[in-house]
Amino acid sequence: MNQEQNQTVIPGKGNNDKRRLIYAIIAGVLAAVIIFLVYMLVQKSSEIDERNETINELQQLAELDKEEMQNEYRQFDIQYGELQSSLRNDSLIAEIEKERERTQKLLRELENTKATDAREITRLKREITSLRKVLHSYIVQVDSLNRANESLRAENTEIRHQNEQVRTEINVISSERNQLRERVDRAAQLDATGFWISPKNKRGKDTQKVKDVTRFAFGFTIVKNVTAANGQRVIYARIMKPDNSVYHRQGNFTYENTQLEYSEKKYVEYDGEEMKVTMYSDVDEYLEAGTYKLFIFADNQMIGQTSFVLK
Repeated sequence: MNQEQNQTVIPGKGNNDKRRLIYAIIAGVLAAVIIFLVYMLVQKSSEIDERNETINELQQLAELDKEEMQNEYRQFDIQYGELQSSLRNDSLIAEIEKERERTQKLLRELENTKATDAREITRLKREITSLRKVLHSYIVQVDSLNRANESLRAENTEIRHQNEQVRTEINVISSERNQLRERVDRAAQLDATGFWISPKNKRGKDTQKVKDVTRFAFGFTIVKNVTAANGQRVIYARIMKPDNSVYHRQGNFTYENTQLEYSEKKYVEYDGEEMKVTMYSDVDEYLEAGTYKLFIFADNQMIGQTSFVLK
């Protein structure tokens, strides 16, 4: 009788255990969803920050371009004043004054133009070319009139000093602009990772024996880059043999203002997202045992490298 009483089931205990199990499963699923959403939010925030940083750098570059143009217009104005002060010819002074007023008018237009107004900035940049030609023609005329007048050179020393200061400012701004442009170019440069290479024999099987290799299969992954321009890219593969000669030479490509030989090339359509690339090369020359090096180039840059050994 006591044994039967001990085996009596407590009412509701099994149902409570099931409820606790269901609650634990639901809590686990919710935690996993929350973790995934937080991860996606962090990734998206990182991409937005990267894009905003590049946009800010481009805006700074545009502001530097505008400031450099303003200094060039001011330099023209100073040079026109220098020419006028060296003349005694009233008619020529009047002609130069018209050009000087035109220069000042264009400078005011530039000062009132936003650096991001590409169309107007381009127009005013073309005007600089025109002004430079006109100014040069007047300089030639004035020099011909005052070539022998030493006293005027002394009078214009201060103006020339001002002109030199403007040139110095232009050089400083140009240097800053070039540094910004280099940073933007580096941000837009492609990068590759996950390199692999698989020597094949005539049956298509992997092999490390140099005498059996009839084909190379190799590949890599182009990393996602939201700042890189979309469009067609040419991928160049350069394979160096153990004696440092180029394997399977197919032609030349440009790298850092020099011409390099490549082993294979491939056209790809890049859209800014992560992209896997696979390439092949049939062996049609003598191979020797040793370490081979694989270099990958795109957009006039080396985007990755790896090496492999054949026995």
